[in-house]
Amino acid sequence: MPSTSEDPRVNTPSLKDQVSAEEWQLRVDLAAAYRLVDLYGWSDLVFTHISARIPGPEHHFLINPYGLMFDEITASSLVKVDLQCNKVMDSPFPVNPAGFNIHSAVHEVRHDVGCVMHTHTVAGVAVSAQREGILPISQQSTFVLGSLAYHDYEGVAFREEEKPRLQADLGDKRFLMLRNHGLLVASRTIADAFLNMYLFENTCRIQLAAQSGGAALTEVDPGIMAGVSRASKVQTGGQGGNFVWPALIRKLDRVDPSYQT
Repeated sequence: MPSTSEDPRVNTPSLKDQVSAEEWQLRVDLAAAYRLVDLYGWSDLVFTHISARIPGPEHHFLINPYGLMFDEITASSLVKVDLQCNKVMDSPFPVNPAGFNIHSAVHEVRHDVGCVMHTHTVAGVAVSAQREGILPISQQSTFVLGSLAYHDYEGVAFREEEKPRLQADLGDKRFLMLRNHGLLVASRTIADAFLNMYLFENTCRIQLAAQSGGAALTEVDPGIMAGVSRASKVQTGGQGGNFVWPALIRKLDRVDPSYQT
């Protein structure tokens, strides 16, 4: 077997000169998101996805090359597909149509969404199995509860007939808890998607930690929820990319800048 450094599946020729500057920056940011998801421990081998919509009327999207670990993904290895998950640009990598089914469902109807991120973390799946879902017991949970929807489990999400129900359940929300399955965020940008998933994941981790203590839980006063939307904008500078994303990129560059290739 070839080593990783010699494996052509990992070392992809650069596409920087073959795509627009706008698409290249989107590729770099999406590759960074994959690396950060791995860095923060949210990956599930190769079985979850982050997709990003390429601006324009063609409805083209970028998604991970199926079979690469998230810490192997680069800007050039990302695969460009249409809403049916057909490749629209030559790529040596396979795609996973079943995995893209959820993403295409969101992208079809939410034109305000530029990035969809889906995870199968232990904390996310554990809370998704709880009948009451997210509880209002932490500051983090208040940001999520302000724009949260639920979708019931229907088995592995590869059937087209599930899409209308998922779309209806999501509505105009940013956070979607897939019952017995995991977490999903639908966000304007890749930067916002990462921050939203960070909030969603930590909400679940805090809830499990609080429940494990065995003591009665104190819920946040419902009256506070009315100001959550404004507080979120103040805390993040209006959008997640303003404060958080540049710092995350600096962190990632210190660890491994190869996602940019």
